[in-house]
Amino acid sequence: MRAPVVVALSLIALAGCSREKAPDALETRPAAAAAAAPVPADAPVILAFGDSLYAGYQLEAGQSYPARLEAALNAAGIKARVVNAGVSGDTTAAARQRLAFTLDNQPQKPALVLVGLGGNDMLRGLPPEQTRANLDAILAELKRRNIPAMLTGMLAAPNLGPEYVTAFNPIWPALAKKYEAALVPFFLQPIFGQPGLQLPDHIHPNAQGVDKIVAATEPAVAQALAKALRK
Repeated sequence: MRAPVVVALSLIALAGCSREKAPDALETRPAAAAAAAPVPADAPVILAFGDSLYAGYQLEAGQSYPARLEAALNAAGIKARVVNAGVSGDTTAAARQRLAFTLDNQPQKPALVLVGLGGNDMLRGLPPEQTRANLDAILAELKRRNIPAMLTGMLAAPNLGPEYVTAFNPIWPALAKKYEAALVPFFLQPIFGQPGLQLPDHIHPNAQGVDKIVAATEPAVAQALAKALRK
């Protein structure tokens, strides 16, 4: 983990996720050339339910985290179809409102749902108890539908103060334990403090950054999927 001031400056840039005011067009680096392995027709579905970090903010088609994760899993011989249900600007409250609609409109019931939310809550200074309550409700709905979940966590910018950080950061580990969900503690850890893996906003991954995140998280996703399929 780098110095707190770097964390603060980097995470503040997540404001670019906001629906209210999108940043100016940003240049992206070309994706690493890699042939995607074909997805078998009987592949189980992983639903990536989150914000811009899943949606593929400022990236070309096929460069988003869900797209590259799908390619990595199938290249490793793990059958999976990863559906991108990321919406840039989503808060946990907005995602909670669209969860049922999203699930009800899937052609195939997901075997696993990745939940990547909370950054926009933090940047808007929303109370951590609201973030916790919304994520709790999302996980409760998934449990009600008998769909296993995996959380990809977020950390609060230290400039929000120790009280906020103390209330915000433990949300993901606590909920992962409560719902027996798999957990990636800090989704952006693989690209943190590395401008060459980030867009000019210094927070969202570029194509190479996405591949770094995929490499870091694919084993945990594969393990969570295997566990889900055994149920």
